[in-house]
Amino acid sequence: MSERLRDVVGQLAIQPTSRVLEIGCGQGVAATMVCQLLTTGTYTAIDRSVKMIEAATRRNAPYVSSGRAEFLIASLEDANLGDRRFDVVFAVRVGLFHRDPTRAHSLLAPWLAPGAHVQSFFDVPV
Repeated sequence: MSERLRDVVGQLAIQPTSRVLEIGCGQGVAATMVCQLLTTGTYTAIDRSVKMIEAATRRNAPYVSSGRAEFLIASLEDANLGDRRFDVVFAVRVGLFHRDPTRAHSLLAPWLAPGAHVQSFFDVPV
């Protein structure tokens, strides 16, 4: 597993009951780490790539089948998460959060629970 993603997840202060949203989940590596921390909490991920959502869903099949995780094909701009609310939202290497963080945060606003925190991580790939 990626040490970089382990560090990211470690900074999220996820509680066993957290409702977590990841923007741009890629192959679902961080998803696995997050789901391991949850008991009654849930994890939702969106990614624009069908291939990445398929890979993440396969990697995290036990969490999907238990109802703890879901993976949705969508961009942040087009996502429809209904009345869901999240305690923790994070994104790793998602350009919108780097280029226009104000816009990214405004797109998330409808889904943030009271006291929610949003964290984005953007580093240069090695």
